[in-house]
Amino acid sequence: MDNVRVSPNPQSLGIIAGNGILPSLVARAAKTAGYRVCCIGLKHQFDPELPNVCDEFSEVGVAKIGRWIRLMKKWNIDEAVMVGGVGKTVMHDPFRLLRMMPDVRGLRLWYRRLRHDRRDATVLGAIADELHEAGVTLIDSTTHIKEHLATNGIIGSVKPSAQQTNDIAFGLPLLRETVELHIGQSIAVREGDVLAVEAIEGTAALIKRAGELCKRKGWTLLKTAATDHDMRADVPSIGTETISQCAVAGCRCIALGTNNVILLDKPAVIDAANSAGIAIVGV
Repeated sequence: MDNVRVSPNPQSLGIIAGNGILPSLVARAAKTAGYRVCCIGLKHQFDPELPNVCDEFSEVGVAKIGRWIRLMKKWNIDEAVMVGGVGKTVMHDPFRLLRMMPDVRGLRLWYRRLRHDRRDATVLGAIADELHEAGVTLIDSTTHIKEHLATNGIIGSVKPSAQQTNDIAFGLPLLRETVELHIGQSIAVREGDVLAVEAIEGTAALIKRAGELCKRKGWTLLKTAATDHDMRADVPSIGTETISQCAVAGCRCIALGTNNVILLDKPAVIDAANSAGIAIVGV
């Protein structure tokens, strides 16, 4: 950080932050690049340490779109990224409107565009349009963290076994079909059998379920994004917690879509995988 030159009037970057460590990774990288980082932390979602990494920070409800926009204008934000997850169960809660407490703009967005279609792409498109109308461009969420994306080939020191290599070749075409249908981003396979397919429950639940279904160690997890995936939000990711979950569940190989999956703090993820004896392969 001592060698970073910061402009006296740095360009500002807005961050709309969900859960996990990804918002902090983006904030740190942007600050290192000389940006003034202004963050909207989604209520009950963001990491408690995140405010300490940002120049400006405000906690705002998930559905208070009008408040997001007012803050962006106050901070003179032209470009923003949306990073970190938001529990999908929020969108399917029967009392969701009461719990989310939307403002007028959020209500309008819900009733005009999201009542009958809550797919990720629809939600992201609607939010991006609202921000664009207010003069804020939502950009690729990986813009400032390219070094944390999966690269092609073996990532780390553990090599996949012959069986795991075969399982990657078997599972990858199936996963591509699944993600193109926007069903889920991950599948678990072993010896030419599909153990589990991810849906709304998320990758952690998939890993647990696969471990329960397959008591033998050595199965493979595959994760990627659809070809039309909008990189402005919800980019697939794994972290050190994913590695721990895989180790407990008996997964010994993880195949990730090259440039489509984020390793949340790549050096830490690689170290954790090496220690656990889990191969990571970019495909």
